[in-house]
Amino acid sequence: MKRSATLLILLGALALSSCASSRDEVVELPGGVMPTDDANERPPNAFERLFGMDERQNVGPCPLMGVLYDSARIVSFATPDNQRYANIQRTGEIQGIRGLCRYVEDDPITMSIEIDMAFGRGPSSTSNRETYRYWVAVTRRGRAPIEKAYFDVDVRWNGDEAVVTRTEEIENIVIPRAAADTSGENFEVLVGFELTPEQLQFNRDGRRFRIDAATRPVPGQ
Repeated sequence: MKRSATLLILLGALALSSCASSRDEVVELPGGVMPTDDANERPPNAFERLFGMDERQNVGPCPLMGVLYDSARIVSFATPDNQRYANIQRTGEIQGIRGLCRYVEDDPITMSIEIDMAFGRGPSSTSNRETYRYWVAVTRRGRAPIEKAYFDVDVRWNGDEAVVTRTEEIENIVIPRAAADTSGENFEVLVGFELTPEQLQFNRDGRRFRIDAATRPVPGQ
């Protein structure tokens, strides 16, 4: 499902401009376009930029995209203290993330991402519909989030379906940069499910259940 919501990172330029004086300095990693590679390219005029006709290469690589391991899965039980397969109501798993970015000169980084998810209906499920909440966060690489936004995905299982898949699309992630030579590699775009403390601990304990579409019995049958 495509999301048109804008995730505007308002603190990005301020946070990055102050990092040079911190003990944990952000190091620019190699990559991107060499100055000689686009030395002969004509900069687009105002009309071309207005209508997205700037064909120059990005001045650097895209931010790293990933799934936060502890929040990549969700398992809900009918009875919280009975963590057996037969007691599962629903599961969810983020299976991958990919995206594109764009920035030239001192423009902000603009990104769009796609998130692949799979959702399972367990033996104790009493409904064919569930709403899951997940988040998308932008961080300075290896540090606390700069900005975080939440989204809901409504899932329906038809008939005896045990597993359904979804691809969520998030557009218009905007990350300001402190200077023209600030690389996208200074940032990370991370995703994960919104979890209860119990669900988070379940993941951290290394436990997991995955609904098997081929063998799972359908509730009520």
